[in-house]
Amino acid sequence: MVRRPVAWIVALVLFAEALGVLAVNWFLGVVVDRQDMSLAGLDPDVMSVSSKAGGVVFGLYFGLCGLVALLVALRDRAPAGFGKVLLISAAVVHALLGAFAWGLIGWTAFLLMVVVLALIVLLLMTYDGRPDEPQPVDAGAPVSPPAAPTAP
Repeated sequence: MVRRPVAWIVALVLFAEALGVLAVNWFLGVVVDRQDMSLAGLDPDVMSVSSKAGGVVFGLYFGLCGLVALLVALRDRAPAGFGKVLLISAAVVHALLGAFAWGLIGWTAFLLMVVVLALIVLLLMTYDGRPDEPQPVDAGAPVSPPAAPTAP
């Protein structure tokens, strides 16, 4: 089946993205701090700390999303509750990042965001309504009587 490999790929991609976002924002914070740059009169120390804190927050967010995907891959069960909401929010974030990336960076960054979005949506859709799960019994349906035993 496709479900487990997709979950493993999504987990790896989200962990890599978490590390990448953390590293880029930390690097930007260090650059702002060392060059003592200011933007519209803002304190450079505040800008540096804000960049590092944003990197940590978004790195942890993508890391948590990767952890949910990893648990889905290990258990081979659909994400439920908070995990499903987290993956849906990650899909929305990637859609928005893709839209911004098209205008600010270019089509290659847009394509990367769309691929990650597609992987997350594929993960969510492949575990939706699995045929091997037991279906609930309808209480209003007539129950057939047990078969009569046959004589030997």
